[in-house]
Amino acid sequence: MTTAANGTAGPAVRVRFLGDFELTVGGVPVRRWRAGKARGLFQYLALHRGQMLTRDRLYASLWPGADAAAGSSLKVAAHALRRVLDAHPDRPGDSGIRLDYRDFGYVLHISGLWSDLDRFQELVHTGLRAATAGDAPLARTRLRAAIALYGGEFLRGESADWVVEQREYLRALALRALGALRADAETREDFVELIEVCKRTLEIDRHHEETYRALMAAHGRRGELACVRRWYELCARRMRDELAVAPGPETQRLLGTLIPAAARAAAPAVSAVTGAPPATVRALRPAAARRPGTPAGTPPWSPEARTSALSRPVRRTRPDSRAAAGLARAADQATA
Repeated sequence: MTTAANGTAGPAVRVRFLGDFELTVGGVPVRRWRAGKARGLFQYLALHRGQMLTRDRLYASLWPGADAAAGSSLKVAAHALRRVLDAHPDRPGDSGIRLDYRDFGYVLHISGLWSDLDRFQELVHTGLRAATAGDAPLARTRLRAAIALYGGEFLRGESADWVVEQREYLRALALRALGALRADAETREDFVELIEVCKRTLEIDRHHEETYRALMAAHGRRGELACVRRWYELCARRMRDELAVAPGPETQRLLGTLIPAAARAAAPAVSAVTGAPPATVRALRPAAARRPGTPAGTPPWSPEARTSALSRPVRRTRPDSRAAAGLARAADQATA
């Protein structure tokens, strides 16, 4: 068998970290792990393969609070891992995997490895670099492939601190890729892809306010004002109920630009949250017209008016309980 990693004959080891974990060796999935921590040990070592990890570090990550001096749990897991994967350093099998112990720690070697994690990161980084260089077709191809590979959060169902840390990093990377694809779809005025990208974004982060604005602007351009209001209300409800915050000023400005009447209905609640008088909401102008160098009256969805999806901050103001209740009543009145 020829591996994709180095083009030489040898066994293929495939690891999927995104979504449900899966290890395949020579085309055969590994289903049974002899010790409860053997799988976790492999996952952590595979993420840092080729690096010598001390026993203290392994205990801190995999057995937090346990006594590393005793060392029994780590020894049991390492022994089980070698038996499951035929990875003994002195009697290597055909798995292409070898677990060595040296210098008070362990190091994992894997030959012929394909990892969805490695490929995902490679695609995102090359895609973002292409976007920065102005090569839109290449960026589009790489970023679409990356998002297709993102089958779910890193090691879904696991809750160790090191897993959560890696999960949040990869989640942010996926959102950056989607942000670049969204900006590209907006520039090309590809409404179908824009909707798909926004839907995928909200699956990863249901509070991503910039995505709601993109949907509102796209529907507003098509004259679908009912859709504009529904997306705004969904955004406001999720942020209010799940984060106890109100939509940011930029989202409010966009609503006021597209549906002035809806903005007036929401003005009392917004004023309670932000401290601004109701007249501020009624007098809001399109965000694009307020940016230096942008002609007055430029639509907020145009390329001239759009701020970069990768750099624009989201500003949120925390309400008190009365403000949250006022926002809820305003949303109910707007949908009546």
